[in-house]
Amino acid sequence: MTADSNDPPATEPFVAHGPARRSGSILLVLLIATGIVAVAVWLMTIGRTQAQPYILFVLALLATVGLFNLFALAAGIIRFSDRTSDDPVMGRIADHAHEGLVVTDSRGHVVYSNAAYLTLTGAAGPQDVRPVERVFIGNPDVSEAVFRLLKAAREGKRQQEEVRVAGHEAGQGGGQGRWLRLRVRPLGEGKRDGKYAVWSIADVTRDRERQEDVFQELRHAIEYLDHAPCGFFSVNPAGEIAYINATLANWLDYDLAEIGSGGLKLTDIVSGDGAALLTSIAAVPGEVKTEVFDIDLRMRGGKTVPVRLYHKLAFGADGAAGASRTLVISRARDEHSDPERAAEVRFMRFFDHTPMAIATVDRGGNVVGANARYAKLAQGLNGDGGAAKSIFRAVNPRDRGLLIAAINQAAEGQGDIAPVEVMLDGPKERFAQFFVTTVEKDERDAETAIVYMLEITERRALENQINQSQKMEMVGQLAGGIAHDFNNVLSAIMMANDFLLNAHKPTDPSFQDIMQIKQNATRAATLVRQLLAFSRRQTLRPQVLDLGDALSDLTMLLRRLIGEKVKLDLVHGRDLWPVKVDVSQFEQVVVNLAVNARDAMPDGGKLIIRTVNVPTEEAAQLANKGMPAADYVKIEISDTGTGIPHEIIDKIFEPFFSTKEVGKGTGLGLSTVYGIVKQTGGFVYVDSVPGGGTTFRIYLPRHRQEQEAAPEAHAGNGAAKETATAEAAKPKPDLTGQGTILLVEDEDGLRSLNARGLRSRGYSVIEAANGVEALEAFEENNGKVDLVVSDVVMPEMDGPTLLKEMRSRNAELKIIFVSGYAEDAFEKSLPENQQFAFLPKPFTLTQLVAAVKETMTAN
Repeated sequence: MTADSNDPPATEPFVAHGPARRSGSILLVLLIATGIVAVAVWLMTIGRTQAQPYILFVLALLATVGLFNLFALAAGIIRFSDRTSDDPVMGRIADHAHEGLVVTDSRGHVVYSNAAYLTLTGAAGPQDVRPVERVFIGNPDVSEAVFRLLKAAREGKRQQEEVRVAGHEAGQGGGQGRWLRLRVRPLGEGKRDGKYAVWSIADVTRDRERQEDVFQELRHAIEYLDHAPCGFFSVNPAGEIAYINATLANWLDYDLAEIGSGGLKLTDIVSGDGAALLTSIAAVPGEVKTEVFDIDLRMRGGKTVPVRLYHKLAFGADGAAGASRTLVISRARDEHSDPERAAEVRFMRFFDHTPMAIATVDRGGNVVGANARYAKLAQGLNGDGGAAKSIFRAVNPRDRGLLIAAINQAAEGQGDIAPVEVMLDGPKERFAQFFVTTVEKDERDAETAIVYMLEITERRALENQINQSQKMEMVGQLAGGIAHDFNNVLSAIMMANDFLLNAHKPTDPSFQDIMQIKQNATRAATLVRQLLAFSRRQTLRPQVLDLGDALSDLTMLLRRLIGEKVKLDLVHGRDLWPVKVDVSQFEQVVVNLAVNARDAMPDGGKLIIRTVNVPTEEAAQLANKGMPAADYVKIEISDTGTGIPHEIIDKIFEPFFSTKEVGKGTGLGLSTVYGIVKQTGGFVYVDSVPGGGTTFRIYLPRHRQEQEAAPEAHAGNGAAKETATAEAAKPKPDLTGQGTILLVEDEDGLRSLNARGLRSRGYSVIEAANGVEALEAFEENNGKVDLVVSDVVMPEMDGPTLLKEMRSRNAELKIIFVSGYAEDAFEKSLPENQQFAFLPKPFTLTQLVAAVKETMTAN
C-alpha cells in the first residue's frame, strides 16, 4: 500500500494539488482530442498527392502529440483527477477544511491533500506532502495504530484511531504532546487506479482535556458521596446492588472493592423479608415514587443495623422499574435520644419481622399498609403485582368470596370473625389461612380491617401425606391379614389337590378337573402374592444387579406384551450404579407398568424407559416428598397415552382400585408396584397430564460394596428357599426319607394334610396344634426330634418363641418355618445368628417334602 522510500516526495509531476489540477486536466483532454483529430485527418489526406507537405507535417506533429498523451495515460504517467474535484464548491470546502485531508490511491501515492493536512504534518509545500504512514514513521506509540488504519484501507473499511504525539510530529514547533484523531475511509472506484482512500487528521487535544476535566469532577463527586455521613445504594431491577457508597459498606462490614466486583444482592444486606418491601412498590408508568421504610440491614457477620430508608424508584412509560436511589440513615442514635422514636422503631421492627403476613385494607380490599412478610408473599403470587394492591387478588377466584364476606363483617364492626382457609392465586397450588379483625369505628373510613395471613401449604401437604400414609397402612394391614388367611386356605387346597393328582392317572376322566383346580389355586396364589407385595410382607430374594442389563433382558418380553402399535424405546444412562433388588419382583414392576401403559394407548403410541444415576446433590433439589437425599438410580417409564385424571391420581396405588372395565383388571397392578418398590427401600412417584401421557419415576437406592452383609446367617436356608419359590421344572430325585418330624400347625385341616404327605414319603410325624403342645411333645420324646416344621403365627406361643425354647434344650435342632407372611416379618424377633429354613405359603406337597429333605441332609 505504501510507496517505495526512494520515490520522490511529489510522486507524479503531472498531479496538481488544489485548483491547479482542474486546468491541467482540461488542457490534457484538449491535447489528446487534438491528437486524435489530427490522426484522423492525416489518414484521410495521406493518399491524396495534391496535399501540401507543410500540412502533412502539422498533422503528423499533432498526431504524435496525441498518441504520446494516450500512451502516457495508459502507462499511468498522466492521470485524471477525481471527478469530485471538478466541483469548485466541493474543492473549496475540502481545501479550507479544519481537518487535514489526504487522498491516496491503491499503491499509497498521494493524489490530493488540503492545506490543513500540510499544516498538521509540517509539510513545507505541495511538493513535500507525505502519506500518513511516512509522517509518523519511527514513532512506536503511533505505528501500531497506523498499521491498523493501513490494513483497513487495503480492505476498503472505515477505521478510527486516537494517538498521542510529540509537538514536532504534529506540525508544532514545541515538544508539547498533542492528541490526534486519525481516520480512513474508502472513496470509491477510480477509472484506472482502483480504490482511493481518504485520510483525515484532526487535533482533538482540547476535547481530550475537557473529558479529563469531566472525569476528575466525577471522581471528586463519587469521593464526596462515598464519604458522606449517611449511606447510599442503588439496586437494579434484577435485585442486584449496582452501587453502594463507602459509608454504608463500612456500616455493614463489607470491603468496598469486593462489592464493586459484583454478586451482592439486595437480599444479602436486608434482614428478614425487608427486601420485599423495597421491590413491591406498585408501578405507575412515568411516575417517580419515594417511600420511607424503617427496616434492619444485615451486616456480613449476621448482626443487624436499624436504619431508615428513603427509597426512590422511577418507572418508565411501559411501567418497568428502573434502578433505585436509596438514602440510608442510621436509627441507632434516634433510639437513644428520642423515646417516642425508639418506641416507633421497636414497633416497626416487630411488625416487619413477625412470621405472619399482616396487611390493613379498606372496604374494597385495597391494601393500605403491609409488613415485609405480606410483601414477599404477594410477590410470589400473580406476576402483575395485583396482590400488592388488592388483598382479594391474592386469593384464588373460587375461594375469593369467603374473604370478601369476612372483610364485609369487619366493615360492619362484627367481632370474632371465623378464620378463612382459602387457596391462593398463583402458578403453584398454595393455601393460606386468613384471620380478619375489625378496627375502631372512627378509623374505618381509611382502614376497614386488619388481615393476618398464615400460609399453610406445607401443613396441608403434611396432613394429606399422613392421612394417605395411615390409610395405606391400614389397607396394607388388612390386605396382609387377608393374604395370610388365604394362604392357609390355598395351602390346604393345593395339598389336597396333590393327593388327588397322585391318585388319578392322566387317562382318568376326573384328571382334567383336578388340573383345573390346581391352575385356579395357582392363580389365586399369584393374587395373594400381589396383596403381600402391597402390604410389604412378601419374601424377597434381593441380589446385586445392573438395571441396564436387567431391562435389556426384558426387551423381548415387553415387545410381545405391548404389541406392534406401541413403540418401545430404551434409553440407558452411562455407568449406572448397581442396585440390590429381587430380580423377579423388579421384572414384575416393569411388566405391570408396561401393561398399564399399553392399555392407556389403545391406538398406539410410544413407551420410553430411561435409566439414569441421581447423585445426592441432585436428589436434595428434587421436590419428591418423603425421599431423603442420597444416591439413587432412577427408572423412568413414560407413555404417550390418555393420562390419569387429577381427581384419582392419589388413589392409583390403592389395592382393588381400577378404572378398567369389569373383568379387565384386578386393581392390584399398581399396588403391587408400590409395595415392591417400598419393600426394596425405594420410592415411586407419578406425573400425569390428561391427554398428554403418564410418567412413573422409580428411585432405587444405590448399592455399595461395603453394604454387603456377612454371609447369610441362616446357613441351611438356601436350597429350601429356592425350592419354595416354584415347583421344580425337572422331576426331583428320590424325595423319600427317614426321621422324626415335629409338625406344628394351628389349622387342623392343613396340619392333617401336611402330616399325611410327610408320612407318605417315609417320615414319622408328631403333630402339635401350637407351641405349648409342641414343647410337651418334644419333652415326651426326650428331644429326639430330627426336624421341626412350625407355623409362625399361632395362639399361646408363636414360632420364634418355640425356637428359642427348643434351641435351649437342643442347640443343633433343625427347624423350618412356614408362614403366609414374609420371612422378615418375624426374623427380627429371633436371637442373632439363629439358623432356620423358611417355606412361604402356599406350597405344594412336592415343595414341602423337598424342603424337608434338603434341610435334614444339610450339614
